[in-house]
Amino acid sequence: MLLKEIKTIYHKELDALYAREEVASFFCIAIEHYLNLERFVLAMQPDKIISKEEEQPLFETLAQLKIQRPIQYIIGETRFMELDFIVNEGVLIPRPETEELVRWVIDDVRNVKCESRRRNASKETTAIKNARVQILDIGTGSGCIAVSLAKNLPNTEVFALDVSEQALKVAQANALHNNVSVSFTTADILTLQELEGSFDVIVSNPPYVRELEKKEIESNVLEHEPGLALFVPDDDPLLFYKKIVQFAEKNLNKKGSLFLEVNQYLGIETKALFETTIWTAIQLRKDMFGNDRMLMGTLK
Repeated sequence: MLLKEIKTIYHKELDALYAREEVASFFCIAIEHYLNLERFVLAMQPDKIISKEEEQPLFETLAQLKIQRPIQYIIGETRFMELDFIVNEGVLIPRPETEELVRWVIDDVRNVKCESRRRNASKETTAIKNARVQILDIGTGSGCIAVSLAKNLPNTEVFALDVSEQALKVAQANALHNNVSVSFTTADILTLQELEGSFDVIVSNPPYVRELEKKEIESNVLEHEPGLALFVPDDDPLLFYKKIVQFAEKNLNKKGSLFLEVNQYLGIETKALFETTIWTAIQLRKDMFGNDRMLMGTLK
């Protein structure tokens, strides 16, 4: 069968469910994953024919897309921070907005280390040079944050926790797949008081979508991604943030920083949790779409 005919079938079957550009993206992802063909193959080889055997996974993917199963779960992987991550229905699919949070952490850690070295230039010791930054990721899910930080900040020790053992299995597989070392722990931040040791950086993308916001969520997310990692009660939407801030106040080192991904509608309310005498350098940042999405505070 001609490959372009299969692309036409994708559009015929899916354009009523998804944007046309998204359907084209699904097709490109599928042929790249299953056939190892570049996205521009039809421009170079418009009459390319594939075998019955090669057709099969493309039509199986089409059937899954028709019931609005996310393409990332269908092929079992996604890209995040230019790395490959295994994903399944036990973890959230990493979002581009979370990449922005990770890049902020990376930039901050690098800048802090450079500043520390400049201050200690005249009395720098081997211990100062080799000091390893301790980072904790709360609610790690697929491990996308923890693994990306470990990959981009080699002189760090990265720790991660999650309440879901299923998620931690995925996160561990992703650390192994990307050849980084991350220490994983099963724990519930809502009941956790402290961990052994302390941290220079704590980062978290906790559940923050209110039940009342479900009507804004696409059905492919509602029906397939884990609600445990998404939703919070309408009457206590900052539940996780309150606990994480309290935990950070006890477990961050002096001048340590807490980074959070936040609900775009509750940025100001979440920022207020930092407005006490022990926090400084509080910043609320917008994401690429202009929404309040990232928050950082530093212990005095």
